[in-house]
Amino acid sequence: MTAPSMAAATQNLNVASATLAEDYVQHHLTGAPAFTKHRESLSCFDRTLDVSPKKRAGAHESIGVVGNELPTYSKSSLRYAHLSKKKSPGDYQKRRNPVHDEAPGGATTSLAKGRKEVVSISKPKSGAFKIRQNPPNTEFRRFYERGDLPIAIEHRGVGNRIAWKVEVEKLDYHHYLPIFFDGLREKEEPYRFLAVEGVFDLLRQGGSKILPVIPQLIIPVKTALNTRDAAVIGVVLKVLQQLVVSGEMIGEALVPYYRQILPVLNIFKNKNINLGDGIFYNQRKRLNIGDLIQETLELLEMHGGEDAFINIKYMVPTFESCILN
Repeated sequence: MTAPSMAAATQNLNVASATLAEDYVQHHLTGAPAFTKHRESLSCFDRTLDVSPKKRAGAHESIGVVGNELPTYSKSSLRYAHLSKKKSPGDYQKRRNPVHDEAPGGATTSLAKGRKEVVSISKPKSGAFKIRQNPPNTEFRRFYERGDLPIAIEHRGVGNRIAWKVEVEKLDYHHYLPIFFDGLREKEEPYRFLAVEGVFDLLRQGGSKILPVIPQLIIPVKTALNTRDAAVIGVVLKVLQQLVVSGEMIGEALVPYYRQILPVLNIFKNKNINLGDGIFYNQRKRLNIGDLIQETLELLEMHGGEDAFINIKYMVPTFESCILN
């Protein structure tokens, strides 16, 4: 394992506890809610209520355009356009009101409206960085509430950890690893802590069991990234860094799936905190999305084989090789 790989693996050891502590710190600094609480979540003794099928994680939101604002297909021009209403002569005439005895007939006058005041139009927003839906309907939450996962929280003095009821090496990775990966987009406790900590425990002790499960991990990772939530993206990036260095040939196995993973990374690649000549003291917590994406892309290139760079470059055009340069 190379030096950058060892550094990434060492820094990602306590992601679950660090995320929990950061929420608590932000609550005291900014007054934001300490922890996320979904409306469907009840008490710790109840099952989460069913979520509407219309709510999907990372789904696009409807624009809400009124029907008459949509363009109409024109047979003459063979394209969609906003057609103007055809006017009749009656639109330019009106009857004199009140009717005068000396002039009982109608009067032709212009009904054309005066020039409207020019209203400045604000710049449209594409919403590329807008947080999308992230409903509490993960497979991890469903299995955990049903009691099908052999895990429990072990409360310790210096930080909690997972108490596994069976040996991790004996678990069926084809069954459990995708379930834990699906829980990476959770933002509510204790589901987030258990999912994130469980993923790192499975990756650290998985060895050769991880490689055959790679195709099953792509959809959960893609769904979590599509939420466009900085907190969720940061956790997923740290998990990807640990995944790449967890075994041999895992980096090469991820190359065919760059088209599903990297589009969101390309959007957030330059989302850095610009302080000018100031000092970013929060850098030690590794919460800057731009830096995490750069580290992740470099690890993917180093462990992805000879075809990794050209595939990364295709999806992230601004990426520069850390090996060739």
